[in-house]
Amino acid sequence: MTQGMISAPQPEAVEVGIDIMKSGGNIVDATVAAALVQTVVDPQMCGIAGFGNIQLFLPSLGVHTTFDFHGRAPLAVKPNMWENLIEREAEDGWGFILSGRENEIGYGSISTPRTLAALEKILNLYGSMSLGELITPAIKYCEEGVLIRPHMSAFWNEPAAARRDPNIAMVTKYEATRKIYCNPNGKLKSIGEILFNPDLAKTYKKISKNGVQQFYNGSIAQKIVKDMENNGGLISMKDLENCFPEQKTPLWGTYRGHKIATNNPPGGGIMLIEMLNILENFDLKKVGHNSSEYIKIVSEVMKIATIDKDTKVGDPDFFDVPVEELTSKKYAKTWAEKIKNGYKADVHRLNAGATESKNTTQLTLADGKGNCVSMTHTLGQPSGVVTDGLGFMYNGAMTVFDPRPGRSGSLAPGKARFTALSPTIVFKKNKPYLIVGAPGATYITMANLQVILNVCEFGMNAQEAVSAPRFAATSNTIELSNRIFRSTEERVRAAGYPVKRQPHSYTFAWVHAIRINAGKLDGGADPGADGMVASTD
Repeated sequence: MTQGMISAPQPEAVEVGIDIMKSGGNIVDATVAAALVQTVVDPQMCGIAGFGNIQLFLPSLGVHTTFDFHGRAPLAVKPNMWENLIEREAEDGWGFILSGRENEIGYGSISTPRTLAALEKILNLYGSMSLGELITPAIKYCEEGVLIRPHMSAFWNEPAAARRDPNIAMVTKYEATRKIYCNPNGKLKSIGEILFNPDLAKTYKKISKNGVQQFYNGSIAQKIVKDMENNGGLISMKDLENCFPEQKTPLWGTYRGHKIATNNPPGGGIMLIEMLNILENFDLKKVGHNSSEYIKIVSEVMKIATIDKDTKVGDPDFFDVPVEELTSKKYAKTWAEKIKNGYKADVHRLNAGATESKNTTQLTLADGKGNCVSMTHTLGQPSGVVTDGLGFMYNGAMTVFDPRPGRSGSLAPGKARFTALSPTIVFKKNKPYLIVGAPGATYITMANLQVILNVCEFGMNAQEAVSAPRFAATSNTIELSNRIFRSTEERVRAAGYPVKRQPHSYTFAWVHAIRINAGKLDGGADPGADGMVASTD
């Protein structure tokens, strides 16, 4: 039996991963099985038609690598095709609101689906079990049903943000989608009811029998392309055939003697390293955890990294990202001095109004051999589209591309857009110390940052670190969770900062982490989701 621990937002996925380890599977087998279960039990947070990033540290195999599988714009995309439809930019920087919402829900919002290709790749390279064995638990949940959890229902019924369609449209707008998520009377299923997906079971059985290529150039691919052609979608057979993950060495940084391994652009790891570099110039312990001064300093750093992300970070295959500059200690020190002298960054948003939905999930794993995995995968803004008979929902990753040509995030055929996905491993004395990752759109890097600080600066264990009250600054407004002291809020306001208190006690992404301290594993599951931590012991 492989000793191990898993933290994730879905109890079903955690249990399946633990079962795989107990039965003799390795950490990669457990990752693949758990991820496939997540696509069934949390089908708007992730799916085989989604995208993401994974970091694998496998010392037993001599491997430390990442696989990037961000969704890419279809080859039929034109750089200026949405330029005249812009109404406004989301306040938190996650997407643009267009007239007609073409980029938001529907066939036009779909980018290339690369999650399944990534799972196959890591399994073929580093797994010990077959895909047929590992997809079986997901098939079982499709056929026997999934208990609808509060977090799932809350997402479906979340009220519309300013000038956004309500989330319920993602599961009710299209007939093939309604067939899965609504009762025969047309009413959306609610907490405690059972969600069945026999069509997805059939799709998974076909993949199990005939291989993943069925999805990318076989009979499943043919159904996908036909549906796209019939409904104005942009995904072509060539787009599907070009779906494969890119293997990259991790992006490295340091923080007070710790080594930080994270993902490269277009992922959010570059923001994490930049923020940690700047914060290294402050005595945060002396300032005090979540004090008004702490919140002001960290928020300014968040704002600076956000501005750099908006203007300097994109797909490096299409945009020259100044990685060396943004991750340098010299660059960080310059910003730190400005903050110490009272500098306030200005995050510009175009007619800002709406904030985005946070539609992503996480798997964090570690075992007794020192192997570690952090995988963040997602549908982005779920498209709401299900091809009749296939059962899975497509990603809506086109939402976040910048419709204005000539910018880091502008549209281009085959281009990936920036995401804050940042699966990260912190090393202490060259051994893994903290494995962390989170869903949460633009709040992902802000939450991962605070959990890293909670552990490395303030000595918290993993559960304490992910449960501590958080704040965020993805715009000029500092947002506070409802457990930040009101007296602290008053002092932040008195310093001239716009502040917004959220009604949620646990918010700004949902971090799942494992700490390895003196050879012992302790895990944390964010209380803001419905997940858990479990071990094989």
